[in-house]
Amino acid sequence: MTTRCTLAVATLSFVATVAISSIAPPLNGQGATDARDNDRRAKFTHNNNVLPEAGSARPGSAVEALAAFDTQTNGFTDQPTFDADRTVFEDVEGISDGLGPTYNAQSCRECHQNIVTGGASQVTVQRAGHLTDGKFFDSQGGSLIHSRAIHPDATELVAPGENIRTFRISPSTLGDGYVEAIANHTLAELRDHQPASVRGTAVIVSVLEANSQARIGRFGWKSQHASLESFAADAYLNEMGITTPLLPIENTAGGRDVSAWDKVADPEDDGDDVERFANFMRATKAPPRGAITADVRAGEQVFNAVGCGVCHVASITTAPAGTPINGGVLTVPAALGNKIIHPYSDFLLHDIGTGDGIPIQPTQEYAETANKIRTAPLWGLRSRNRLMHDGLSFTREEAILRHAGQATQATSLYQALSAAQKAQLLAFVNSL
Repeated sequence: MTTRCTLAVATLSFVATVAISSIAPPLNGQGATDARDNDRRAKFTHNNNVLPEAGSARPGSAVEALAAFDTQTNGFTDQPTFDADRTVFEDVEGISDGLGPTYNAQSCRECHQNIVTGGASQVTVQRAGHLTDGKFFDSQGGSLIHSRAIHPDATELVAPGENIRTFRISPSTLGDGYVEAIANHTLAELRDHQPASVRGTAVIVSVLEANSQARIGRFGWKSQHASLESFAADAYLNEMGITTPLLPIENTAGGRDVSAWDKVADPEDDGDDVERFANFMRATKAPPRGAITADVRAGEQVFNAVGCGVCHVASITTAPAGTPINGGVLTVPAALGNKIIHPYSDFLLHDIGTGDGIPIQPTQEYAETANKIRTAPLWGLRSRNRLMHDGLSFTREEAILRHAGQATQATSLYQALSAAQKAQLLAFVNSL
């Protein structure tokens, strides 16, 4: 079986009253919802033991990571394996494979293909929830509102009471193997060296394939995953509705049991697809830079002068080859180790005034993530025309001016620039 993955990670949603056919399950699916939520929260409860993953590299031995918009491996796998894994990433799933009953897309490529397979897209997912006594609650079944279903009665709707609503746009997965290979210690150092007023949050999450070993998150709009295998398994379930050994319990349809519609035994995939999704992403090259002109070079100086570079970190070096990561279940290979990448992100969470109010999980540990967003990696930005986490900023300047909260000073300094300096900064951004 093959599949589709997406980077927006999900829980589910509440469905308002709909017409129920004779084959539909009863409206009271609280048992199914509780089973699913309890299993998920157990899987996402980490052990608090964050390994530093700090290896020792020979001084001056780091080299530039491979970067290109192409379909060639970065060396993590050989080219035939990369091509085969890409085919799995692009393959379309059907009902007989376990698709749905509620879902958002049928293939990883459906949401991740710009400029090449694995890239970003214009596709968004919908989320909703509500506050009670100041505490966030998911819609029944979770915060993700699926937009597609295999049966009309499984369609999920947003209930009127779910007044926290947002979109999240599909980000790129290109170069994510290098991001996975960043040591916990490195991300913690980035945080610790930031001024207190703009210091990010290194959110601690569970590595599903490592029996919930703790690691600093880095994938998804909330940095809700630390490994590409966990990321892929979550996306497979929550964007396509396909269960795996890592997440074997089917989603509900707005809190209702789905057994009347879902006839494929769980887990619907044996885990092979998830590993191949992860290995494909690990083998992709980083997004490349565009032309670097005099204005671009001047614009980067302006970018740093106003403070953008504090969070949009230009250069990070991955852990040395041979370093155990992901709770010890993966060893950094030579293709990914001791590589210099230019993501223009710290992969930390910040409150820049655009948070969507939805935490990683509706538990006390993650309550502070509700209004924080991962620093968007700017590599590959020149290939995008819908910006910010919700895709609702349409120009580079609009995106800059939306920054508030911890980014207020940087935004104010940008506004005080001359027209020529703004043009240079935008020239730099458009080269990424």
